[in-house]
Amino acid sequence: MKTLSLAFTLVLAFMILGCDETKKVIDVAGNVQLSGAYNITSVEGIAVPGNSEKNVFISFAALDKSVRGNTGCNTFFGNYTLDLYALSFKDIAVTEMACEKPVMDIEQGVLAALRNTGSYGLQNNILTLYSKNDRSVLLTAQKDTKESN
Repeated sequence: MKTLSLAFTLVLAFMILGCDETKKVIDVAGNVQLSGAYNITSVEGIAVPGNSEKNVFISFAALDKSVRGNTGCNTFFGNYTLDLYALSFKDIAVTEMACEKPVMDIEQGVLAALRNTGSYGLQNNILTLYSKNDRSVLLTAQKDTKESN
């Protein structure tokens, strides 16, 4: 009976460890898939002009799970957490330059999207950030295949 209990315990332990390892592989794959720069095309359903003075973008670095970007006026940086398709941002810091109102409106939308993101989608090189409250679309961005940011 002790042998059977030990065998059952070992099998259960291997199953739990196996699931944990599978989750780690999925997390790494998600980070690698997400990494790179994306040009932000819309915020809260409003198109972001492509001819702005500064490129409005977000960039993910899988190695240290850091995020950085530009809102069209200010630069931001911080960290992100990815768990399957759950995505959240933390410790976001922003420079404090003042810009024209339309540019500041875009900035406020980008920063609100980062604060309220709960999940993401990535299809055909288009990143979509969804609200953690109601899964509404907060932000869309096109992957920058040149990676010049």
